[in-house]
Amino acid sequence: MKEKELKEKDTLVRFGVSMPDELMKQFDEKITKQGYTNRSEAIRDLVRKSLLDTDWTKLDQVVAGTIVMVYDHHISHLPLYLMELQHDFHHEIISTMHVHLNHDQCLEILVVKGPLQQLRKLHQMIQIQKGVAYAELSVTHLDGVERD
Repeated sequence: MKEKELKEKDTLVRFGVSMPDELMKQFDEKITKQGYTNRSEAIRDLVRKSLLDTDWTKLDQVVAGTIVMVYDHHISHLPLYLMELQHDFHHEIISTMHVHLNHDQCLEILVVKGPLQQLRKLHQMIQIQKGVAYAELSVTHLDGVERD
């Protein structure tokens, strides 16, 4: 949400931030490359991102997001286990996409929605499997959504 898109009820609060000159130069270079026109927009996005951190979110809060995983489909029973796991969590999984990266590796993206606690549980059950090289849960808050 950019400044001109702020709702009428929202008010802007000004505050100062002190940081070393070199850090500020690096930050300015990065946000310029990303297309920000000012520091305020970039800082607001950083704050929003930090608030989405799953450590800050209530476990029963309904969120939406993705679980991205890369795994070796040659590992015995892993593809079958992952499919069964997805069936066990069918209420939380909205959609999936499966991509063959190479002869051995598959990338799978699960689009998920549900209580954070359930999504974390699903993510952890995937992450700990032998043959899963990468698994990441990324979520966003849903405005005005109560627990299903």
